[in-house]
Amino acid sequence: MVYLISRTVGLGLLIRAYTKKIAGRENIPKGAPFIAAVNHASFFDDILLGYVLGTTTNKKFHIFVNSRFYSSPVLRVFFNHFGSIRVDVGKDVADEKKRKETNKKAFELAISSIRKGENIGIFPEGGRSPDGKLRKAKTGVARLALLARVPVVPMGFIGTYGILPKGAAFPRFRRAEARIGKPISFEQHYGKENDFEVLEAITTKVMKEIAALTGQEYLQ
Repeated sequence: MVYLISRTVGLGLLIRAYTKKIAGRENIPKGAPFIAAVNHASFFDDILLGYVLGTTTNKKFHIFVNSRFYSSPVLRVFFNHFGSIRVDVGKDVADEKKRKETNKKAFELAISSIRKGENIGIFPEGGRSPDGKLRKAKTGVARLALLARVPVVPMGFIGTYGILPKGAAFPRFRRAEARIGKPISFEQHYGKENDFEVLEAITTKVMKEIAALTGQEYLQ
């Protein structure tokens, strides 16, 4: 996605109508690229994340999106136009070889984008929570942070589940809140992107920060 989408007048007004507060803008790194890691309870998270990134930086950004949503012609055009990065999720793509190839390309594209100074948005849990509560996260965010050698900015979205929970066809009028945490650097672990224990430790650190921002507990 490019930051301009969030500055479209109509879309910006819509997002602001559903968002009561964005706290912690001062924590967004100035200049250097980063990975934004966010909890995922609603399809509205994708839109809100784009808005947060677009209105706090002056850079292009890309958000990882489940390939399942590309089955919709309308969404596919939207995602492709705004540079989203397609990833395969295990429960939706049974073919392990295909899944690995898709996700390898996704990581390569993300790293290439970061090296151009662009930002990446990722939902570590992999998919939307069925009840709005934090779920165990996958280690993709940790591996990407180590490969790209950039900090992770944890973000906590509160109330998005009430707007558009999993399975809902239309949004409900509720108001969400975005809380942006301080960047976390993992320089001491660079070069250890294949060490599973390190990846688990980094992922847990990121998720506990997100849990603190959302007032939840992260159960590993």
